[in-house]
Amino acid sequence: MTDSFLHKGLRKKLVDELRTKGIDNEIILAAIGKVPRHFFVDGSFARDAYEDKPFSIGAGQTISQPFTVAFQTQLLDVKKFDKVLEIGTGSGYQTAILLELGATVYTIERQRELFVKYQQILMQMNYQPYSFLGDGYEGKPVFAPFNRILITAGAKTVPQKLLEQLAVGGRMVIPVGDSETQEMTVIDKLSADNYKTAKFGKFSFVPMLHGTVNS
Repeated sequence: MTDSFLHKGLRKKLVDELRTKGIDNEIILAAIGKVPRHFFVDGSFARDAYEDKPFSIGAGQTISQPFTVAFQTQLLDVKKFDKVLEIGTGSGYQTAILLELGATVYTIERQRELFVKYQQILMQMNYQPYSFLGDGYEGKPVFAPFNRILITAGAKTVPQKLLEQLAVGGRMVIPVGDSETQEMTVIDKLSADNYKTAKFGKFSFVPMLHGTVNS
């Protein structure tokens, strides 16, 4: 796993591009400038890893384009030491960004193939999230409540069990919609049964599915 001067230069260009697209949280931009995205993409895509586009990571999943990662993270408004539940670990790239922000990350992946792969990558990079193979719809109630919940797959509706695991004063960021497009939705939990919801444009994610895949 080599992070060359070329890669670092390409990351700087990516950060500059994201800034022009409206990402203005300098802490998030610094994290994106630090985390080697090429470690998380298949070798055939590594040379293009710092283009602002998604790539296949196997198991029918993708690594989100950097703008989407930055946009979701900016909406999440993570503070240092926040307990963050991430649904859909995928490549592990978003996990690494959250850890760079100082969060304590609990992350769930339903595909065993990806679960094994990203654990190896993150371990080699000295990142230490709490990782679980499981059904994201169930969350992790034993570790709740969470200050922040981030869903990186498109859900038809907001999962009630995840809302219940969100702390009062906490925030969830989730793409909600059909299988083609979703609206990026921010939900702030004002009290045990009172929420404020805002929407931030159309996106396209792989679907959020129940169960686990062990193959």
